[in-house]
This record gives sequence, C-alpha cells and structure tokens, in this order.
Amino acid sequence: MKLILTAAVDHLGIAGDVVEVKDGYGRNYLLPRGHAIKWTRGAEKQIEGINRAREARTVRDNEHAVQLRTQLEELAVEVPARAGGEGRLFGAVTAADIASAIKKAGGPAVDKRSVQIGKPIKTVGEHKVGVKLTDAVVAHLPVKVVAA
Repeated sequence: MKLILTAAVDHLGIAGDVVEVKDGYGRNYLLPRGHAIKWTRGAEKQIEGINRAREARTVRDNEHAVQLRTQLEELAVEVPARAGGEGRLFGAVTAADIASAIKKAGGPAVDKRSVQIGKPIKTVGEHKVGVKLTDAVVAHLPVKVVAA
C-alpha cells in the first residue's frame, strides 16, 4: 500500500514522505490515526504544502523548544518512591512518574512518551533523564529519587 505520511512515524519517515507499507499496517494503524493519507496523483500535489508547513513549524517549534529546554534544565525534580533499607526501589521509576514530577516541580506539562530513560531507575539518588522536545532539541535534567 502506497501512502503519504502526514505526521512523523518512528522507523518509517516524516510528514510528506511517500512510503510503501503492508496493507494491514496502513489500513489498521496509519490511516485511522491520521498519520497518513492514501497516495493518489491528486494527493501527491499536497506533499509540497505539507513540506512547507512542516518547515515553518519546525523553525517555530525549535525556538520554543530551546526556551523549554532551559526552563526544564533549571528545575529541581524530585520523585518519591518506595525503597528498601539499602536504597533499592520496589519496582522502578517510570516515565509517567517523571512527567508528573516535572509538572509538580513547576515545569511545563510533558508527555510521558517524550521522557527518555537510559536504563531503568531502580535506586535512590540522582539520575540523568532526557526529555525529547523536538527531533533536534533534547533537555537533559537531573532527577532526584527519594525514599518515600
């Protein structure tokens, strides 16, 4: 199935790309969610408009993302978690926990899918976490995990 992407899809492409995918993936995932439209000769003319809008939005988004990055990196984010006597957690700190802790610390609302945790956080202490704001801008902030 030949489709035109209207949004960025991981491991597939960005908005405006013409991609060839299996019928089920296109019919059951990409089309219902609005990530793509069917390729036709008439729809191919829309690619130029999609690319122009994406470029304008990228410039505007990158400027805003740089401002958000500085705001996020200045925050003191603290995540309370249940821990044993030696500082090991019962479970792990999730991306959703970090996103809500950023909000509680006075930061902007961050989607849990944009929080990047290198390896699972299973100990009390300070850990580095990335927050992907755009494809080009990632904020790296320290997260302090404390025993609750």
